Amino acid sequence: MTGVLTEEGVFVGGGGEGYATPQELKLQYGNRHGLVAGATGTGKTVTLQILAEGFSQAGVPVFMADVKGDLSGIAASGSTEAKLHDAFMERAQTIGFDLDYRAYPTVFWDMFGEKGHPVRTTVSEMGPLLLSRLLGLSEAQEGALNIAFHIADKEGLALLDLDDLRAMLRHIGERADEIALEYGNVGTATIGAIQRDLLVLENQGGGQFFGEPALDLTDLIRADENGMGQINILAADKLMGNPQLYATFLLWLLSELFEELPEVGNPDKPKLVFFFDEAHLLFDDAPKALVDKVEQVARLIRSKGVGVFFITQNPGDVPDGILSQLGNRVQHALRAFTAKDQRDLHRAAENYRANPSFDTEIAIKEVGTGEAVTSFLEKKGVPGMVERTLIRPPQSRLGPLSDTERAAVIAESGLGDKYDTPVDRESAQEILAKRAELAAREAAEAEAREKAAKTAAGRSELDAGFENFNNARRYDPTAKSKPTRRSSSRSDTILETFGKSLARQLGTKTGQTIVRGVLGSLFKSR
Repeated sequence: MTGVLTEEGVFVGGGGEGYATPQELKLQYGNRHGLVAGATGTGKTVTLQILAEGFSQAGVPVFMADVKGDLSGIAASGSTEAKLHDAFMERAQTIGFDLDYRAYPTVFWDMFGEKGHPVRTTVSEMGPLLLSRLLGLSEAQEGALNIAFHIADKEGLALLDLDDLRAMLRHIGERADEIALEYGNVGTATIGAIQRDLLVLENQGGGQFFGEPALDLTDLIRADENGMGQINILAADKLMGNPQLYATFLLWLLSELFEELPEVGNPDKPKLVFFFDEAHLLFDDAPKALVDKVEQVARLIRSKGVGVFFITQNPGDVPDGILSQLGNRVQHALRAFTAKDQRDLHRAAENYRANPSFDTEIAIKEVGTGEAVTSFLEKKGVPGMVERTLIRPPQSRLGPLSDTERAAVIAESGLGDKYDTPVDRESAQEILAKRAELAAREAAEAEAREKAAKTAAGRSELDAGFENFNNARRYDPTAKSKPTRRSSSRSDTILETFGKSLARQLGTKTGQTIVRGVLGSLFKSR
């Protein structure tokens, strides 16, 4: 009987006559990538589960997205009471597999923090290329976003969450005239369009993905106390509501692995195996620059000890440049109802090393649920001959965990204290707000000083005017001016005053009349 592991690799199932020939994925070629394809309902989920079990038992950590919610059962043991137990036992006997139910060390992640530990990254780590893809930006908008990232980096402004990016976009919009000569024009309409796209992303829940604490890749690449590789499951059922966010997140994770992991050459077994479910979402309407990046990552990341398995319905969903690098293949049934389906089926069959025992194209069309056409790399990395293979049954539970069981697994991971509480440290938004506040305060103070100076100047002019007015009314004995008439001195006697007045009046007729009258009166009295 054969266990989960063989001498050289992971036992996948039985092939050949009577399904008696073991089909295995050699661990030393686990980083040569792979493909799991097939129509809905043909058994891809079980294949993912048994591959993850095999790698984990070999001490290799695994990361996989749970699109339908079915893979969470890998954290619990299968049961003899399960509905499919008898069918599994029969299949195990057919292929010579020793079925021993057991659970596997599992950590649940969830971008929304509902079904696992929150998984986050920062805007800076995402970068302008992937963010532009996520937002579906035009060429001009992507250019503006690149300018925002460049200036943020140049001025030491950390872009951690969407609020930081919004603040940065406003900042370059306000400085548009200043930066135009160095970076090119950044129109307010362009900035506004990006801001609207950011709002849509946030309303779809994408805002929870950006922030801190960011995911530490070392927390994905761990083993338990028994040396079994940790199986990381991303709850993606809700995330699939935004397929672009799902695809961009997984591509970002691959890029981060490529950037951070050291070169290891050709290891005896992978350091991590990454399953990219619904892979067609990555390539649908993708610009050439993005496809080129995926191809580059797929080609080079194997030297970092990372194996990538693309899971999709049709191999044609994967570009040829990437498909040619997928050495390990499990092809479940394809349905050929239309002329296009027939062409896709024929093309899929051409990608296998022919087996003289059967027609590959017919086999792909005829294999039943739980059966597949397989080809795994052999010695020196040569593609193995295609075989019709009966996939082994899983040892863990087939089907989802209950909410209570999931909560218990999450609590036991030991990662809650690190990731469950978000952190909001000072970053671009706060720094730019402080700058704006300081600039506003300095402007207000400058305006107040200018106003005070004007007021002081006005008072000086007014004081000078009053002084001149007072000088005009004040007697100044040193001033050289025409003599002015003065009233009689108070020291004159009444008689003297009368005499002076009389003398002034003598020159007039009235005065002469008064004098004659006075003199006449005097003479009569004598």
